Amino acid sequence: MHRRTYLAAVAGSLVTGSMATLAGCGGGRSDEYGDWFENVDNYDGEGDRTGESRVEVAVGTDDGFAFEPAAIRVDAGTTVVWEWTGGGGRHDVVERGGAFHSPYHDEAGATFEHTFDDAGLFPYYCEPHREMGMKGGVRVE
Repeated sequence: MHRRTYLAAVAGSLVTGSMATLAGCGGGRSDEYGDWFENVDNYDGEGDRTGESRVEVAVGTDDGFAFEPAAIRVDAGTTVVWEWTGGGGRHDVVERGGAFHSPYHDEAGATFEHTFDDAGLFPYYCEPHREMGMKGGVRVE
């Protein structure tokens, strides 16, 4: 391959890759979670909960070590309520970037809520069970 042909091919792939990245901004569906859900057994994409003002997520499902649903998409201004099932022992809900952090609970019916005022991606986990795949995510549009 000639040098100019090679450089043109590389430049073309860089532009194509950049455009694909930009397409993910502002409402695109690129998987911005990366490998966050790699070891999460019950992740099957984001559940669309847009249009709802209050959304519930169960804590301690799937043998006690999962959030259900694992990932949701909501509108700005939505309040997400995590409700403990009592399964799996003591859990908390910790946003990876520090936006929220619940106290520990182990009793069924305990709740923690957070209102998402700003758009963004909010991956979260249960601190003692993170390595077991007890992780979730909220995308706010």
